[in-house]
Amino acid sequence: MKALTRPRGGNKVALVLGSGGARGYAHIGVIEALEARGYEIISIAGCSMGALVAGVYATGMLSAYRDWVCELDYLDVLKLVDVTWSPMGAMRASKVMSKLESLVGDVLIEDLPIPLTAVATDLVRQREVWFQEGSLLRAIRASIAVPGVITPLHLGDQVLVDGGLLNPLPIMPVVAAHQADLVVAVNVTAHSPQPVTLEELLPANGLAATQVQQQQARDNSGWLDEVREATRRMWEGMGGASNETGLESESDEIRGKREWSKLNMIMESFDITQAALAKYKVAGYPPDVLIEVPKTVCGAYEFHRAVDLIRLGRHLADQALERRMPGVASDATE
Repeated sequence: MKALTRPRGGNKVALVLGSGGARGYAHIGVIEALEARGYEIISIAGCSMGALVAGVYATGMLSAYRDWVCELDYLDVLKLVDVTWSPMGAMRASKVMSKLESLVGDVLIEDLPIPLTAVATDLVRQREVWFQEGSLLRAIRASIAVPGVITPLHLGDQVLVDGGLLNPLPIMPVVAAHQADLVVAVNVTAHSPQPVTLEELLPANGLAATQVQQQQARDNSGWLDEVREATRRMWEGMGGASNETGLESESDEIRGKREWSKLNMIMESFDITQAALAKYKVAGYPPDVLIEVPKTVCGAYEFHRAVDLIRLGRHLADQALERRMPGVASDATE
């Protein structure tokens, strides 16, 4: 192992972790790269998946969380989907939250060893909500509630959904509240002129999961049908049950695929919006180091690709930090 050089000019980092679904696994790799280079994270802010990783990291349980997600295959992820018939969303996220509770417990944000901000959006008041105290699990649950996909969190008269709706890269909380030598921001919904894949960005030593394994998991699963059915019910509740194809004899299979495409459309549209908003946040509050993960590397809900996305995060962090501080390697071996 190479001897690591201490960062020059101070090693205290304020870290910002953006929203972006499964691409947020890259945040784990970024944290690993920072720590391997001798940086100390003294404050952290996150949105959606970024809030989840930030919260787990602040509790000291990131290694256990990493071990869990790296074991998830396609079937495991689908088994975490808890379908609901609510018109406010297709999924409840209660299974994921139960797993998080078993990892971190019911900890309060103000009791964490480092200051943390989790960002959500209040649909009633149409504004950002910064969670800097109170239940960490509640803050995470509010921040991950993608509108139309995961049911919102009702807190008093607030209806709380994904913070990415207004602020997918919450730089301001760490800039306003804490002094650090560096502000490092990780944007996992970065726009790229041309679509780019994981295979193209990772070092040429192969991906962890093969396409054959992923297809076998899809072929053997009935969980996807439940999600499609939930999506169909959701759209019926929104007045979207009309036969858009104009064919009265449309089969259940064709109709299910069409409704699933609507859910994909919601997620893709949300990704595009977040990518545009993140650019504005970076322009308004430029971080010292910006690490960008193109939104085309995988779908927002490909949570079975943790190993590769963590590797990608570490690889891109190494590149960004190397540009700022040449010769200080994180020894990023798997």
